[in-house]
Amino acid sequence: MMAFMMSAGVSAYTPWKKGAFETKKYRNLLVEMGYGKKEVDQKLKEVFNDVFYGPNKVYFEVGDSMGYISDIKNHDARTEGMSYGLMIAVQFDKKDIFDRLWRWSKKYMQHQSGRREGYFAWSCRTDGTRNSDGAASDGELYFITSLIFASNRWGDDTGINYKAEAKHILDCIQPREYEEVQRGGFWGGFGGQAQGQQAQQNQQPQKAMQYLIDPETKLITFTPDGFGQRFTDPSYHIPAFYEVWAKWGDDGRADFWKECAVKSREFLHKCINEKTGLNGDQCQYDGSEMQAPRFPGMRQGQQGAPRRNGNNNFRYDSWRVPMNITLDYEWSCADREWQQQYGEKIQNFFYSQGVNDFMDQYRTDGSLPEEGEIIPAGGFRKLRHSIGLVSTVAAASMLCSHDKSKEFVDALWNAKHVPFEDGYFDAYYDGLLRLFAFMHLSGNYRIIFPK
Repeated sequence: MMAFMMSAGVSAYTPWKKGAFETKKYRNLLVEMGYGKKEVDQKLKEVFNDVFYGPNKVYFEVGDSMGYISDIKNHDARTEGMSYGLMIAVQFDKKDIFDRLWRWSKKYMQHQSGRREGYFAWSCRTDGTRNSDGAASDGELYFITSLIFASNRWGDDTGINYKAEAKHILDCIQPREYEEVQRGGFWGGFGGQAQGQQAQQNQQPQKAMQYLIDPETKLITFTPDGFGQRFTDPSYHIPAFYEVWAKWGDDGRADFWKECAVKSREFLHKCINEKTGLNGDQCQYDGSEMQAPRFPGMRQGQQGAPRRNGNNNFRYDSWRVPMNITLDYEWSCADREWQQQYGEKIQNFFYSQGVNDFMDQYRTDGSLPEEGEIIPAGGFRKLRHSIGLVSTVAAASMLCSHDKSKEFVDALWNAKHVPFEDGYFDAYYDGLLRLFAFMHLSGNYRIIFPK
């Protein structure tokens, strides 16, 4: 009997060797680890309801046809959350939620003309007023993929032509050149003033390019204009999304998107610490740490220099990387051996810190940041054992064969998403990552093929 149980345990911790693009099958790791199927389904429903309907919900409906997802602690709606909401809605077959979120995004966030046509203002007040015109590239990444999935799931003749909307964004993010007549105007809120002043001093029209994907490296930009196009964010790299674009984007650039997927996987090898599995929030296109000050005009040693403000550290954006690599493995499995090694490496690091104790910000060598490097959230500057990171590290169990993976899954299952003793609570980011993790672990984060 014991031999049978041991063999069953080994089987439960054996990652699959083929991805869902090929098999159309998904692994319910929670059931494999001993949780009942009905129990798992109920848990997933509860976590979904926490985000969309519960007392701490982040989804709000506006009138008869629109809705938004709010980063409650920052009092705004972000392309990050809006596009995450679209992906969750299409995964759960919630067409009404999807359509409401899309209408709000298109009306208030998406630029309908001008230099930024097709792109989305990354932050708006909840009344739709824009806090910034500039885009953050991960939003477009999720908008496009979610719209393609909506087209595949619901068709394009039910009130919104999802495929046409996706293709429009794809057409707008293809590299384009502009002669900047009003110098400095193009650079928006990301270092625009310094760039514009320099252009005026030179009395030269500023030549600018607007692109989501850096045309030389084929890697996603941190922002598609201004200073942010000079580097990238490891948490924006989801190679399997490009494979979705190649298959169903119908924009005539399938080979380009496939190449982007390859380059993105190669990049992840370079930007992740070989010993700890941690990565910085931002980095150069070659995977190295940021060497220049964060914003133009800053000197080394000023607030904002790389180590001082912690952009080279593993922190909020970085939390998403374990789950993004998990998604690419589940769907594509094109980099299986490295991804499995990565999963165990990063879990080994957090295991060494204590499954129930690890902090949510580290330097990539595994040391804790100094106070000035800790990024504040919700008015607090403090290291925590955050459920958002608990979630993404647990999701990486899909990659792992070691016994430790179940401890991380159990920790997520048993974690309560409630305020900390000092009152800090993040219903938005922690809540969304928690929901994504349960979708992964239950086999409910899927490629939506055309009917």
